[in-house]
Amino acid sequence: MSAEPLRVEVVYSPAPRTVTRRQLELAPGATVADAVRASGVLAEDAPADLSFAVWGRVAGADQPLRDLDRVEVCRALTVDPKEARRLRYKGKERRRPAGAG
Repeated sequence: MSAEPLRVEVVYSPAPRTVTRRQLELAPGATVADAVRASGVLAEDAPADLSFAVWGRVAGADQPLRDLDRVEVCRALTVDPKEARRLRYKGKERRRPAGAG
């Protein structure tokens, strides 16, 4: 293991269309939890049902990081994606002009 600091990016979207990004340098051996804590992206009233990913792959808080990793803090889904698609499709059906077929 080298003594070089790890360069890591932490990304969190607390609400739709809102993204917070932090570039960090951490000590070798740092974990996902260390990166999230050091980034300060989570407020004290952050939801308890958050999960983490590294480059889009689910990661535990104790997962060690590598140089140039991207840590993503993920919110729980509020709507089932299939149901959301279904509702969007129904909305488009209603907007069709009369006589269009």
